[in-house]
Amino acid sequence: MLERFDLQKTYQYLLIALAFLMPLTVFGANLIIVIICFIWLFSGNYKSKFYQITSSKLMIASIVFFSLHLVGLLWTEDLSWGLHIIHKMWYFLLLLPILFTIVRKDHIKFYIYSFLFAIALTEVISYLVWFQIIETFKEARVDNPTPFMSHVSYNPILAFAIYLVLHELCFNKKLSNLIFFIYSFFAISMAINMFITGGRAGQVGFFVMLIILIFQVLEKQRLKALLATILLMPTIFFTSYHTSDLFQKRVDLATIEIMEYSDKYYSSVGLRIHFAINSFQVIKENPIIGVGTGDFPIEYAKINQINSPSLPDTTNPHNMYTLVLMQLGLFGLFSMLSIFYFQLKFSINSKSRFFQNLGFTLPVMYLIMMLSDSYLLGHYTSLMFIFFSSFLYKDFEKS
Repeated sequence: MLERFDLQKTYQYLLIALAFLMPLTVFGANLIIVIICFIWLFSGNYKSKFYQITSSKLMIASIVFFSLHLVGLLWTEDLSWGLHIIHKMWYFLLLLPILFTIVRKDHIKFYIYSFLFAIALTEVISYLVWFQIIETFKEARVDNPTPFMSHVSYNPILAFAIYLVLHELCFNKKLSNLIFFIYSFFAISMAINMFITGGRAGQVGFFVMLIILIFQVLEKQRLKALLATILLMPTIFFTSYHTSDLFQKRVDLATIEIMEYSDKYYSSVGLRIHFAINSFQVIKENPIIGVGTGDFPIEYAKINQINSPSLPDTTNPHNMYTLVLMQLGLFGLFSMLSIFYFQLKFSINSKSRFFQNLGFTLPVMYLIMMLSDSYLLGHYTSLMFIFFSSFLYKDFEKS
């Protein structure tokens, strides 16, 4: 029956739809993913698919990373939570390799346009809520207008979207004046939107992205790039600080919480520090293979009861490195970092400026943002990572 369809064309339509839906709706994106996986699993040509996947060190690293979570079930006490984590991580076993085999180089621009169109729609709704033209919309409130997801996920995704637009402005010399103006307006409006919403990790990602972009644009003029960074970063920071009440409050709050950290009271930054301190006590006792895929909540509750019973337990330390180390030990951390290693290696060795630049920026942003949350575990941010990884690190000349 599947032979009646033009599979390649069907795949491309589905990928474009997925790029549009993934920042907007969990259900819609998952529906497209299920359809893609179903078609792929029953469409034959398995030898070619297997060859493509096994020929990529990144795909192997991704599958190994997931497989370690399966192995980690062997010594976990809480099997139900372990299966919950497995469910969260299955993108690395199946979705990334599947997308890797069906993406096409000549359609990459359409994937990106579709993704940016969804971000533009999100941004419009965000501003409509912020200006109180429409009522509160889903997650969006006037003081933190992120309509389709929490600010924890929204700002990292917005930061990468801004990079995509700025990269096009800086490197595409064929843009017409009209398109250049539209892109410039889009980039500025997204940058403003970045600081009227409350995701601090995304805002850090925004500054990281800008620094990387400056050095990419001024690749052969490192001194100019350094001077531009020194001048531009503080300018943007202090402009945002003095024009956005929310950004100012978030920065001030983070500063106070760090300076006045105590294991006696609640605070966003304080709890993250507290989670790290307690978690590393457990990690020191299980450094090689961890406590098991499902045992972070149990083991954390035990150490928390000893060290700071007045503070809450947690199922997530809000740090991807800490989570993986505690669950799977050094083996797990090495496996996760190998994914980023192969991404960076591919981007550095690529002959295409596009794949060099985007392929470098994506993992570096995540490596830094994952210090403050488990961004490979959340639906929106993990899906964006998987989706862009599926075509940024594929050698299309050999496929």
